[in-house]
Amino acid sequence: MSKLASSKPTVLLKEKAYQHIREAILSEVFPPGEFLSESRLIDFLGMSKTPIKSALDRLEAEGFVTVSPKQGIIVRELSITKARDIFELRVALELFVCELLSGKLKQEQIALFRELLDKQKAAAESGDEVAFTKGDTDFHVFLAHCSGNAEIDQLMTNYQAHLYRFALRVIKRVPNRMFEAYQDHEDILQALIAGDLEQSKNRMREHLVFGKMILTN
Repeated sequence: MSKLASSKPTVLLKEKAYQHIREAILSEVFPPGEFLSESRLIDFLGMSKTPIKSALDRLEAEGFVTVSPKQGIIVRELSITKARDIFELRVALELFVCELLSGKLKQEQIALFRELLDKQKAAAESGDEVAFTKGDTDFHVFLAHCSGNAEIDQLMTNYQAHLYRFALRVIKRVPNRMFEAYQDHEDILQALIAGDLEQSKNRMREHLVFGKMILTN
């Protein structure tokens, strides 16, 4: 067997470990501030230390965990400073995206937005916070994708996991936030379709500033 072929199972295990731990952090199965021992992760994933260590190195580089020889593995708290900085960046980027898209959305893009919003509404009605938060994040990332600006698209994609964590925290803190966020998205989309730039920017700004306020106050 070639060296490449023999290494493939290890690569797959590393990716599997990374995805499962990341998903557990995003859904707060492993909430911020929680300590994770190697033995717990071995039991949780049913695999050896090697792929888990590789996954933890990657998650640490992405800001999800801190790995310390003395303290062990800690799920990183959602920093107020990071939340503030990301929301301020988002206001600048997403209001510009509104300028790029106002009155210019294609029918196939509108249809995809409608699918996303239908899923968000269904998740809100069923009380599924995780599914709603995924839909919330997808809405904003897809807006960036539709902008046609590859750098904005890539930046929002890179931040997608952090957007999810922030959105989930807002939804958990604010009663009925899922329905309010869904209505925000509906209003933003309707304004973009109608070419009402000021309305789309105002509703986007209100939507993002609300999230920033909840997470930083």
